[in-house]
Amino acid sequence: MRRWFCTLGLLALAGAAPVLPGVGATDGRVVVDAAASPWRGLVRLQVPGETRCTAVLIGPRTVLTAAHCLWGPRLHRFVPAEIVHVLSGYAGGRYVRHAVAAAYHLGANDSARPAPIGRDFAIVTLAEPLGDASLPLAETDPPVGTPVMLGGYNQDRAEVIEADLHCRIIGVLPGRLMHNCAGTRGTSGAPLLAQAVDGSWQVVGLQVAALTDGTGGIAVPASQLRSMVPLPAN
Repeated sequence: MRRWFCTLGLLALAGAAPVLPGVGATDGRVVVDAAASPWRGLVRLQVPGETRCTAVLIGPRTVLTAAHCLWGPRLHRFVPAEIVHVLSGYAGGRYVRHAVAAAYHLGANDSARPAPIGRDFAIVTLAEPLGDASLPLAETDPPVGTPVMLGGYNQDRAEVIEADLHCRIIGVLPGRLMHNCAGTRGTSGAPLLAQAVDGSWQVVGLQVAALTDGTGGIAVPASQLRSMVPLPAN
């Protein structure tokens, strides 16, 4: 049986050995430029003292992330919006813009516990705009074999965006996309990206879990993101 692990970037404990679910024996990740397209649409989401994840800008004041990124393991509940920080253009300890969350809405509409994989997402409304680098949600879900990319603030190199540029959709199930992109803890909330017919990049899914014993993970498809939670106006 294959097992999956949520890709939440928990704050590291001193002396803890690194665990890299989702990467496998052959690591195909490369460092990409946080200021270049489409990576400038990725942002770093962090809750001081609790968690760190990736998120994607889908509007000037709106980001998508995994719902479990907003669950405080020390608080044992979802964290207050006002302590959620989002940094755009983050690389090497520097960033272009910073905003805090004004509110967020969970895909499962359940604040008591983390959501199941298919509803493990949240739409975060920011107190201040982060610019015009937003990425569109795909209108339809990609078929098996579609080339995709996955990048984010992986736990082992959290100060840069590392991405797998050459991976594919390997399965399409209700409420989830299976892919063979390398990505470990910290990539929860990262967009699974595919090119549209015109060559532009779009979000076809949202990374929420990684394979524990190999390369790959699970993403919530864009159709699920569109249908379950109305996108707020910017």
